[in-house]
Amino acid sequence: MRNHLWMSVAPIAALALGACSPKAEQKADNALNDAGAAVSGALNSTGNAIDNAQQALTTTPTGQEFVDAAAKSDAFEIEAAKLATTNAQSPQVKEFAGMMVAAHTESTAKIKAAAKAASPAITPDATLTKDQAEDLAELKALKGAAFDKEYIDGQVDAHEDALDLMRKYAADGTVASLKQAAGEIAPVVEKHLSSARALDKD
Repeated sequence: MRNHLWMSVAPIAALALGACSPKAEQKADNALNDAGAAVSGALNSTGNAIDNAQQALTTTPTGQEFVDAAAKSDAFEIEAAKLATTNAQSPQVKEFAGMMVAAHTESTAKIKAAAKAASPAITPDATLTKDQAEDLAELKALKGAAFDKEYIDGQVDAHEDALDLMRKYAADGTVASLKQAAGEIAPVVEKHLSSARALDKD
């Protein structure tokens, strides 16, 4: 967009510069600068509008949607970590997996308690999504270094999604007990994400 706008402005300015006196040239130069500023302003406004629209499209999940997503995430993390205890090669990956089992068992209990405290109470659905089930099937077929890489890559993606979910609901959620739980879980997920990213670089 920037190139098209400049192409329409530049020829006019060039003609003015070629045919005018020094004072007129200065005026033309000022006009060109003004036009450039207008173009930049228009582009910035458009960019801001796009960013705002994207943020508006990221809607806050309902209480049921939140607990279902959290329950599925925890269930996937626990099953994947259990696989890592037998299929992983790296001691660091196995240690990370052990931490995942403990942490996500704890967050499962926290979400269940918060869902029960909601009015009306909410029952989480922990059934894995199709994508999660497929990811687990792929992990089951791997061992050693190949497993380590696939597992940690998946952990980075999964924890990025989980952190987005927790932060979004902690900020904008409508069920008080769930909002509080999301706020408490988010920092833990953030630490897990940092650990997964560190292992991903090894």
